[in-house]
Amino acid sequence: MPGGQGQCVSGWEACLDRLKQAANRRNASKTVLVIECYPGVDERTIFDLLQQRLTPALAVFSPDAMKASAQIDALVAPFLGGDDPVFGFLCGLTLPEFFDPGRVESLRARVQAAPSGLVLIVGTGASLITEGDILVYADMPRWEAQNRFRRNETSNLGVENRTLSGSLQYKRAFFIDWRVADRWKRRLLKRWHFVLDTTVAHQPKLAEGDAVRQGLAHAVTRPFRVVPFFDPAPWGGQWMRRMCELGPEKPNYGWCFDCVPEENSLLLRFGDEQLEIPSINLVFAHPQSLLGEGVHARFGDEFPIRFDFLDTMGGGNLSFQVHPLTEYIQHHFGMHYTQDESYYLLDAGPDAGVYLGLRENIDPSAMAHDLEQAQAGGAPFPADRYAHRWPAKAHDHFLIPAGTVHCSGAESMVLEISATPYIFTFKLWDWGRLGLDGKPRPIHLQHGLPNIQWDRTTPWVKENLVNRVEPLSSGNGWREERTGLHEREFIETRRHWFTDVTPHHTHGGVNVLNLIQGEAAVVESPGGLFEPFPVHYAETFIVPARVGPYTIRPVNSGETCATMKAFVREPEAFLGNQSSRCASTANSNSSLRPQAGEQLQPS
Repeated sequence: MPGGQGQCVSGWEACLDRLKQAANRRNASKTVLVIECYPGVDERTIFDLLQQRLTPALAVFSPDAMKASAQIDALVAPFLGGDDPVFGFLCGLTLPEFFDPGRVESLRARVQAAPSGLVLIVGTGASLITEGDILVYADMPRWEAQNRFRRNETSNLGVENRTLSGSLQYKRAFFIDWRVADRWKRRLLKRWHFVLDTTVAHQPKLAEGDAVRQGLAHAVTRPFRVVPFFDPAPWGGQWMRRMCELGPEKPNYGWCFDCVPEENSLLLRFGDEQLEIPSINLVFAHPQSLLGEGVHARFGDEFPIRFDFLDTMGGGNLSFQVHPLTEYIQHHFGMHYTQDESYYLLDAGPDAGVYLGLRENIDPSAMAHDLEQAQAGGAPFPADRYAHRWPAKAHDHFLIPAGTVHCSGAESMVLEISATPYIFTFKLWDWGRLGLDGKPRPIHLQHGLPNIQWDRTTPWVKENLVNRVEPLSSGNGWREERTGLHEREFIETRRHWFTDVTPHHTHGGVNVLNLIQGEAAVVESPGGLFEPFPVHYAETFIVPARVGPYTIRPVNSGETCATMKAFVREPEAFLGNQSSRCASTANSNSSLRPQAGEQLQPS
């Protein structure tokens, strides 16, 4: 962050000193210090530590004003889907609904009655008690919150349930807690005096609120990466462990979320200190500059594109699955768009393959029966009898509109490009294996079967979903081609092969890219509007809509590199008319056509 030196401190001593200085600068007889906490933050530890070290005249713990746990359980029950272990309905609840009005008024009266000195209010909903004089927002990335669920270190909003399984806590957080907390966060973001980062336990960071807001404003002027996170899976492989130099503590690494702003973190460096905050804060703070006017108009302050990795190299098949149709996800789960996706093969073994679509002339009732029997402990589901398995090699692209049965097979390294509702995968068959916890993984036939599009058979899939590559334009040392996605999907993907400087343009919409070939490349501004941004093989990066023109070139002279770029199609290009937009700044005049004998083939 430009000019960031001194705007962030680390360690409790430095953080407390900074808060004391802020209170002293007010030169007032009474100062109300509010520490608002996102769910997952260890609010009790913060409260106890600040009460001990700041010796306030009055200390208030805001969760004391919440409704009883039984009342909160009743409040959220309609959104939790009963006994369903995975799915619920996105709630429309707000934070004040979790609080008892009488208790809030009682605590508010105590704060108002305090005659002088420091008044401390800590916890989720602290700013509901009173706005206070100094507002500190203690934030928490969702990925760290999930890890705390797994370690039984934290509870869901308003209840004490840390002994509940991590998966059920995650479900409740996804459908309830995070929706409620994000609605509250949006209204506070412009008022933060400080931001407290406790992502790493016992290593707190405190940054000036204005500095964080300036940092977010700076982030949308240049390319950036979010912090990836890796996780094992029952089918997980070993490719990412080797290529990403990951540690030996996990049995495998099946997942990597490399661009999921709802889940990932963003790092802001202020001089010598680094602050970690949820990357969704950038979407909330600058949705138009980041996403672009058209994308913002369609999706609001949600980031609609997701890039992640699925590693089965040395592992097994993914679950045989299907994603919900748009009307199904709207009616059953409260989402307004569904999880269309695609598999781009970064790497593949000699026997790699992708199950995609159904075979010709199958009997749907027979397939449903065989799935039900397999789930009941009968014969394994004969996937190859019903689904077509396509051979797969590096740089193949398989498009997967919702309603299409699919799964990646073993010996594949997949870059998954999809719409953001990533939780809504209906498993039809999981090859008879157990999860990493030793228990059977949930199968969702009651959801999956109604969404299967039975007419998406081998000829249709071959024509519409497998390697739909279309040359678009070229120039000196580069060429561009469209690789999808299907006309039912709102995401467009463009692949560029290049050995030299390659022009790009956001055209007013956010771009998400991955370096799918080549050791390293550098992203630059033709007008010098941002510092050169280096990227390495398999890294995903975001180019905000506001950036406009940018270029990408190999770091190593003469090396053939390639990027995969995704963006949201313009409305007139959606559902069939995709010819109006070219993602590069090139046109079709003769100077941009390939020269005779020019070779830019993937190595």
